[in-house]
Amino acid sequence: MNDLQDYFRDRKGFGTLSTADAGGRVNAAVYATPHFMEDGAVAFIMQERLTHRNLLDNPYAVYLFKEEGEGHRGRRVYLRKVREEKDTELLHSLRRRKRDGDGERKSLYLVFFEVENVLPLVGTGE
Repeated sequence: MNDLQDYFRDRKGFGTLSTADAGGRVNAAVYATPHFMEDGAVAFIMQERLTHRNLLDNPYAVYLFKEEGEGHRGRRVYLRKVREEKDTELLHSLRRRKRDGDGERKSLYLVFFEVENVLPLVGTGE
């Protein structure tokens, strides 16, 4: 886990979190880099949208991260949801961006995952 946390510490790039519902219909959404918890879990903050709804039926996801710059450098992080929290103090302490000032307060979820595998962006890593 520390290797993954070290990897993301100074990297800039573009990430997507891919999920599937119980019927296998897939979704991909843009997400910032994960938060690394003391217990070894990684976490993402999410709204009650398709990604979150998919994770209620199917706990598996893949976070794909493409590093800035030329070439195909990055990581594919295979995840399994282990728990979530709704609108907690921890969630709000981890937020990197503040809410838009649209006046409508929507619930947020802090979703925790176990990392099952990490592969390079391209290839098998062997």
